[in-house]
Amino acid sequence: MNKTLLIIGREYLTRVRKKSFIVLTILVPLLVVGMYASIFYFAIAGNREVRYVTVLDESEVFVNQFRDSHNIQFSYTGNSLQEEKRRILEGDQDNVFLLHIAPFEQIPKQVEIISSKQAGIDLIEEIDGQMEQVLRDKRLTEAGIDTAVLNRLHVNVSLTTTRLTQQGESQTSAGASYGVALAACILIYLFIFLYGVQVMRGVIEEKTSRIVEVIISSVKPYQLMLGKILGIALVGLTQFLLWVALSLAAIGVIKTVFADNAELSRLEQVSAMQQGPDPVAAQELNQDADQAGATNPAMEVLRALGTLNIPLILACFVFYFLGGYLLYSALFAAVGSAVDNETETQQFMFPVTLPLLFAYLSSFGLITNPDSSLLFWLSMIPFTSPVSMMVRLPFGVPAWEIALSMALLVAGFVFTVWLAGRIYRTGILMYGKKVTFKELGKWLFYKN
Repeated sequence: MNKTLLIIGREYLTRVRKKSFIVLTILVPLLVVGMYASIFYFAIAGNREVRYVTVLDESEVFVNQFRDSHNIQFSYTGNSLQEEKRRILEGDQDNVFLLHIAPFEQIPKQVEIISSKQAGIDLIEEIDGQMEQVLRDKRLTEAGIDTAVLNRLHVNVSLTTTRLTQQGESQTSAGASYGVALAACILIYLFIFLYGVQVMRGVIEEKTSRIVEVIISSVKPYQLMLGKILGIALVGLTQFLLWVALSLAAIGVIKTVFADNAELSRLEQVSAMQQGPDPVAAQELNQDADQAGATNPAMEVLRALGTLNIPLILACFVFYFLGGYLLYSALFAAVGSAVDNETETQQFMFPVTLPLLFAYLSSFGLITNPDSSLLFWLSMIPFTSPVSMMVRLPFGVPAWEIALSMALLVAGFVFTVWLAGRIYRTGILMYGKKVTFKELGKWLFYKN
């Protein structure tokens, strides 16, 4: 046992002292959180700028019909088209647009947005939607239908999801569950491969350099394999826990920044409106900005994540990461001991990783139906449960299913380590021979 602990310590310290480990451990969570924070920031910053649209309506259908929003303000002009074009060319503002509507009988044939820069898709969609609404109301009025009655009949339905358990009721978020399930599926798949392959490469390096011949003179092959597997497992666990801690710290900072940013956005929009062509609408803009700040997308995401049982998901993630890693790393160690170089591992790698790959790919199709029978059985089979159970967990899984899946994974790991150990003890000292599956089968029955 002491010799196994020495090997675990050697494998662990050798890797955590590397500069690459330290740099990646610090940079990965900061880069990931920073990337998503940047996306949210620029999405919100893009909505701060107030755009001024001057309407030149030669059809006189849309005069005083456009409604201002928190970042789009409309005004109307009776000047000619050439005068308005000249005003845009002589101006120095990029957020000024001219909406020209030519005369028409039934359907507008010539509607154009003129500006010194390309109009954004959100501006185009907003104007298009309002024009369609005005024309629809006009036709309803001509047909003798009261649009006010229709507007009162219009109902917006907002669905919320609630999970009912013996402990009580709890609010849930389908979107947050979907996102966390997808992220957990991808991460655990990558982690198992990342650290499992490290075990295989370490075995191959020691075998090809003949260092293993010196090592096994002092320890048994099984102790060497188990020490290497557990040592790298501790490396992965250390890195994962540091990633979680750094990510939570970064998310806390981002949450504070975005909360302050929402108030700053409101003040900037009101100030811009007061300096713009329509100061009278500043009060309405203030109300719209308050509503926009309340629906800050970054804050909505954080609130949705708050509906999930994050401690349970993180704890299960650690367990399934370690269980899946230990199971597959034992097989990777056996593969590494059976070959002389990394190029020869391909014939063994595919059948070994096929169950994990199947679970990973099928999860993308089954994630919208987490209660499917196939996903249930995949979450029970030890070779597929690390990925499949993490897909189900954010949607809620009975405790007995989690316990059964964990017990089966532990049993699968014990069996796999025993199986891999019988291959490892023979293959680690065999050189210059191309091993086949038939040969591996014979190694399983060799006696000590």
